[in-house]
Amino acid sequence: MRTWTKVWISAAACALGAGTLAAAEAGRAQHKTEAAVDEVFADYTKAGSPGCALAVYRDGKIILTKGYGLANIEEHVPITPQSVFDIGSTSKQFTAASILLLEKQGKLSVNDDVRKYVPELPNYGHKIAILNLLNHTSGLRDYLTLMDLAGINIDSVTTDEDALQIITRQKALNFAPGSEFLYSNTGFFLLSVIVKRVSGKTLRELAAENIFAPLGMTHTQYRDDHTALISNRALAYDPKENKSGYTLSVSYFEQTGDGAVHTTVEDLQKWDENFYSGQVGGNEFLAEIQQQGKLNSGTVLDYAKGLFIDDYRGLHTVSHGGAWGGYRAELLRFPDQHFSVACLCNRGDANPSKKAHDVADIYLASLLKPAEKAAAPGAASAAGPALSDAQLQALTGTYRDPAKGTVVRISTRNHRLAAEILDSPRAQYQIGQRVELRARSATEFVPASLPVDIKLIFEPGSNGSPKKMRITGIDELNAVYEAIADYAPSAAELGACAGDYASGELGVTFRLAMVEGKLKLVAMLDPAGFRRSGGIPLNELLPALVDEFEVSGTPVTLRFTRNAEHSVTGFTLDAGRTKGMIFTRRASPEK
Repeated sequence: MRTWTKVWISAAACALGAGTLAAAEAGRAQHKTEAAVDEVFADYTKAGSPGCALAVYRDGKIILTKGYGLANIEEHVPITPQSVFDIGSTSKQFTAASILLLEKQGKLSVNDDVRKYVPELPNYGHKIAILNLLNHTSGLRDYLTLMDLAGINIDSVTTDEDALQIITRQKALNFAPGSEFLYSNTGFFLLSVIVKRVSGKTLRELAAENIFAPLGMTHTQYRDDHTALISNRALAYDPKENKSGYTLSVSYFEQTGDGAVHTTVEDLQKWDENFYSGQVGGNEFLAEIQQQGKLNSGTVLDYAKGLFIDDYRGLHTVSHGGAWGGYRAELLRFPDQHFSVACLCNRGDANPSKKAHDVADIYLASLLKPAEKAAAPGAASAAGPALSDAQLQALTGTYRDPAKGTVVRISTRNHRLAAEILDSPRAQYQIGQRVELRARSATEFVPASLPVDIKLIFEPGSNGSPKKMRITGIDELNAVYEAIADYAPSAAELGACAGDYASGELGVTFRLAMVEGKLKLVAMLDPAGFRRSGGIPLNELLPALVDEFEVSGTPVTLRFTRNAEHSVTGFTLDAGRTKGMIFTRRASPEK
């Protein structure tokens, strides 16, 4: 008996020792993983810096939560997993869910004409279905861009009525509904209006009752009152230009639908898990919200209803980013792995999409296809060759899509090519952003930091034709672009374009004037002639083609129109998500 007891005790001791070793090894692995994650956010842990909240979800549980940086710089309050952030366009999936729940209740159909519920919307000669709003194929001009062009300051208080007024003043669409995809916040704002008119409840109320409360998302809400107080809210900041420090950057807009959800990384896990449990909506709802849109041509989009459906390094993903004021957000899901990353930030220069993908790289390393590693500037890498400055310079210039008129500028920066991305349907890209490119060959380049499969392929011209650049991987920019010769108008030619130009659709007048030999946008005026404080930057107009100019640092392109006498009579304006705005020349301004 004593012998067997000793053997049992010895075996138990061995098992205990093995268990202790296994636990220690697991602890070391976990520590190594967390250290790698901390390194991703190391740049946000400097004293006085805003930053991000992070959560990693796996198999229905939160396996890591972290806070990096300050939620409130003035009070030195740190970001925690309980900090509440404005998630910008990441809110769109909740708006889409609210519409689909109303459809499930029989109160509407996604195939209904939008004018059934919003009759004040002009009749453009085409039916715009609710489904067009949900997948950005409506052709409606983006109302946030319209407000920017109208000189409305993001610091101003704006309401549903303000947004409706500027939307319903528009006399044309960007394109026929269903013929193209172009990200438009107008569609999702109108969905909030439809929710209220169909249900008798605001989107804030309906989502709270049908989504947030059932899922136990007790720290989540649509913020539709700029005076509302929210516990643990992180303030948002922008870096000062060419200076150290930050400025406050929060919005006082009260309209919802396209954004305005405030939440935490912990609450988002409950919503994320609903995509597996179907607690809210059920399986049919989950299938519908993730069903990818289609154009009239049959082309399948990578956008569903408030969600991007994509692949990343060989794995299926469902995601959406967000950006509003100084807030940035990303919710990235790998459904086949039951794994997700939520990253919410309060600094305007943050790239939470990139950081979320970097975190996924750490946890899913064994499942992901090998990543192409970026080389140091001027150095060779396994992914592509080292190119000389002369080789890069030969590819620079201005390229134009002859079908759409879209202009992309290619320049050099830090011994690399850089592309100026004027606008994009994906919320995580910023207007006016210049993106450094990495060479995969002497003619093929990819973004150095954006976690998306965009390629820029340069093609030499033939028979005297201009060289070309082909962009693939993102619906809005996919095209063959032709290099165009630089246009250098004389001072007299520039001066002939100076003057006041009015838009009835925007209720604003643009004043162009010659300043130190350059044509410049010098003021945006309201109908009474007073200067508006917000809007696009008052910058120089850069010539692209004859009578075509870009407002420097913006996605705005002006194309001047002339009469039979060749005098300038006005211009049409394109600004990414808003196209074809007509401005008419007025009498010369008083000197």
